[in-house]
Amino acid sequence: MRSRNALTTPIRTAALALAMFCAVAPAAAQEVVLVPNRIIYPGEAISLSALKEVTLKPGKVRPDSVATLPNELDGKVAKRTLLPGRYVPAGALREAWLVDRGAAVQVVFEAGPLMITASAVSLEPGAAGDVVKVRNLDSGKIFSGVVMADGSIHVGAT
Repeated sequence: MRSRNALTTPIRTAALALAMFCAVAPAAAQEVVLVPNRIIYPGEAISLSALKEVTLKPGKVRPDSVATLPNELDGKVAKRTLLPGRYVPAGALREAWLVDRGAAVQVVFEAGPLMITASAVSLEPGAAGDVVKVRNLDSGKIFSGVVMADGSIHVGAT
């Protein structure tokens, strides 16, 4: 039969280890979010200098439908007025236009090895991936195409 002292030693060791762990364990990390530090007007591009970091209170979590991270805000354009110190709704942001209304654009049609290019005028502004209407400068025909990352318009066969 074990002595009483032999049984309490493992318990004391476990208690000591737990106490040491609690003393060294880092405090629960608080989430840091970005909010405007000044009024941002519609059509204005958002830069990181127009934002400030705010630490959320313990237990408070960031809402799902807001943009608070640098990659969600930097370089985007405000669709409506954004107020200082307030969360930025995700629906209040858009990508910056790659193609402006009235801008001359290069239109590209590709089908296998065949590639045809033409000059056109954009009738609508658009960001990468947007479908915009353009007017062919030579024929005057209006058609739609997808804005590519380089600012050209890609059209397909219909």
